[in-house]
Order: sequence, then C-alpha cells, then structure tokens
Amino acid sequence: MNERTPKASVGAWLDRRIGLSALKSLAMHKQVPMHRHSIWYYLGGMTLFCFLVQIITGIFLLLYYRPTAEAAFESVEFIMTDVRFGWLVRSIHSWSANLMLFFAFVHMFSVFFLRAYRRPRELTWVSGAFLLFLSLGFGFSGYLLPWNQLALFATKVGTDILGEIPLIGHWLMTVARGGDDVTGATLTRFFGIHVAVLPMIATFFLLSHLALVQKEGMSVPIGERYKNVRMMPFFPNFALRDLVGWTLALGILVILASVFPWELGVKADPLAPAPAGIRPEWYFCFMFQTLKYIPGQVLFIPGELLGIIGFSLGGLALVLVPFLDRKAVREERNRVLAVIGWVVLVYMAVFTLLAYVA
Repeated sequence: MNERTPKASVGAWLDRRIGLSALKSLAMHKQVPMHRHSIWYYLGGMTLFCFLVQIITGIFLLLYYRPTAEAAFESVEFIMTDVRFGWLVRSIHSWSANLMLFFAFVHMFSVFFLRAYRRPRELTWVSGAFLLFLSLGFGFSGYLLPWNQLALFATKVGTDILGEIPLIGHWLMTVARGGDDVTGATLTRFFGIHVAVLPMIATFFLLSHLALVQKEGMSVPIGERYKNVRMMPFFPNFALRDLVGWTLALGILVILASVFPWELGVKADPLAPAPAGIRPEWYFCFMFQTLKYIPGQVLFIPGELLGIIGFSLGGLALVLVPFLDRKAVREERNRVLAVIGWVVLVYMAVFTLLAYVA
C-alpha cells in the first residue's frame, strides 16, 4: 500500500491549485542556444537581480524613512548612523539602482545589435523598452527622497524641463511638484510615485516581459541561425551560471557600498543658492548636456522645447524599432540601423563624459 509523505501531499495539493507541474515542466524542457554571442543572454537576468535587490533593500529603508520635508533628511541620517548596517543597506540600494540602469542600457543595446527583437519577439522588445523608461523614472523619483541640496536643485531643473512642453507643460510641472515650486509636497508625491505607482506599473511590464521571454525562448542572432547551434538545458545549467553571476554581482555591490558609501550631503534649503556645477545622475547626463548646447532659440522654436521634441521622438523610435526594421523580418542584416545604433551609443557616451569634464 502506497502512503504519501507529507511533502508529497503538500506538493500535490499545490499542484492542483497553481499548476506547479506545468511550471516544472517548462523549466525542465527549456533550452538555451549556445553560440559565440551567448554571453549577452545573462544581462537580462543581471538587470532583474539588481531590481530584486532594489525591492529588498527598499523595504528595509521604508521601515525608517519619513517622507516629509521636516523629517526626510534626518530619517536618512538616522538610518546611516543609528540603524545597525543601515548605511550598508542604503549604499547597496543606491549602487544597485545605478547598476540596474547600467545593465538595462547594455541589455537593450545587445538585444538591438543582435536583432533579438525580430518576429515574433516584437512585444518582448516593446515591454523591455517600457521597463527601461520606468527604470529612469525610478532613478528620477528616488533621487529627491534623501531631501539634500543637490537633489532639490536637480529636481527643480528636471521639472522645469517638463514645464517647457507646449500646452500641457505647466500642468505637468504643477502636478509633479504638487504646486508651483519644489517643496515638501513634491517630496511626498515623488515618494508615492517611487514606492507605489512605479512598482505597480513595473510589476505588470516585468511579468509580461518574462512571460514573453519564456514563451518565445532566446533568440538566435542572424548569421548563427543556420549554423549547427548547440542547446543548453535552462535548468540546471543556465540557471546555475545565472546564480554564479548574481553571487558575483552581490559581492561587487557589497564592496562598492563598503568602500564608496553613498554620501548624504547637506539638507535641502530652498533659499540657498544652487550648488556650483550641478548636474543630474549619469543616466540623464547625455540629455542634460545636449540641452546645454542647444541655443536658446532655433528659428521660431525655443531650444529646450526642440531638445524635448528630439528626445521624445527618440524614445518613440526606440519602442518602434522592431516595426521599423523590415530587413530583420526577412532574417537579413540592416547595416543602416546598425550604424544608427553605434552613432547613438557613441553620442550617449561622449555627451555623458562631457557633462563631467566640460
């Protein structure tokens, strides 16, 4: 007579309700192509790892953080000085935010150059593009939360740019600020956006992106498709490699946070002059530097507005890449698009560098 163990009974109970066997079957049968570009497959997982670190460390910070102009700076100071390992958690949170954006950009460019967006993965690319925009939103909204001098004036500059948009600009700026200027109301709004609105939207796009990746599998680059591409089982081979990468990333995060702890700066004072040489975080620098170089008036269009229109069209083109590249549908290389991609990459790198040295 066969008697089920408690473990088997619990497993069967869960299987009937949430379909564990289907998930297990998917993991066991999934295959990952092996070729000379396989290393790029790990960047999506690395971005996901940094996002998970953001969630975990963000929850710990929420236990002590107080989102008001009177208490925000002091609560972060309390985390860094009085809470055991609070300084480490905050530093890891800040470093992982920067690494998440770094890996997201590298992941996007690798997918672009490998044409991994081509049919039937158009929606995988679109959902990934929106995740990149949301990551930038996390960076922008989270920057103000320590309520220090740099964050205050950087947010003023950022929301001023919003105000330059025709027709709806002033309304957008007022909604973002919670008034005409950056105040405690702005801090409260950015906090709500950072911990509630953006995570809710990001969860939807992240689950959609992961589901699409699972459904369509890993793309084989053009040129490798008709070669004798070997396959690797996702579980345990690829998953273990991912785990090694995540462990290394965690070690690097701890080293960065320990050796270069994230500074808090000086408490925000709206009446104080703007700090000299103020600039946004590195992932916004190429846009910031571009706006500095555009003249105040180009023909009949204000310079900042021209820059905003240009970046908006660039963002739209990024989302529509799979539908613009008709050659990729026919499994052909598109040299024009490849050149455009390299020009954009070099432009972003050069203008980011200029923001620090010019």
